[in-house]
Amino acid sequence: MERLNTAPSDEASRTLLTCLNSRHWAHRLTSHRPYPDLPSLLAAADEAAYDLSPDDLTEALAAETLPPLPQDTYAAAHTALNAAYAAYEARFGHVFVMCLDGMDADEALDHVLAGIRSRLANDPDEERLVASEELRRLARGRLVQLSGARGTARPATDDPHPANHPNPPPR
Repeated sequence: MERLNTAPSDEASRTLLTCLNSRHWAHRLTSHRPYPDLPSLLAAADEAAYDLSPDDLTEALAAETLPPLPQDTYAAAHTALNAAYAAYEARFGHVFVMCLDGMDADEALDHVLAGIRSRLANDPDEERLVASEELRRLARGRLVQLSGARGTARPATDDPHPANHPNPPPR
């Protein structure tokens, strides 16, 4: 927390963009520093995420990658999931996002498949709300990771979400 609170604004914004790639969201969190603790930062992040405009949401969704699959997933599952991802992107115009924080790797594939199947039935406006909520949840998890056990932020990297997507499935 101390590093995020004391970093120059541009560095803090770059770091926050690794959690949610919305310049408006990152600017808002940066401008409201310092945060006394992680719960305060998470509350501010939630509030800023709820206030994302359609353009902010589009910006954030454009930077997302697909949820990772366990290493031992069968090729047929990859094929089926890639087809579902393609159908989703064709319908909604953005990548499928889903927060899998706290989920066992064994359950992730089933959860993603069930989620994408059910969300394909959404109308575009409803799906933007669902995707926005998933982005908010992803940002919270990334902020918690960012804070680390010592409560310090790691520097920004070129990869917008390296910790949450170590092995994205092939597209």
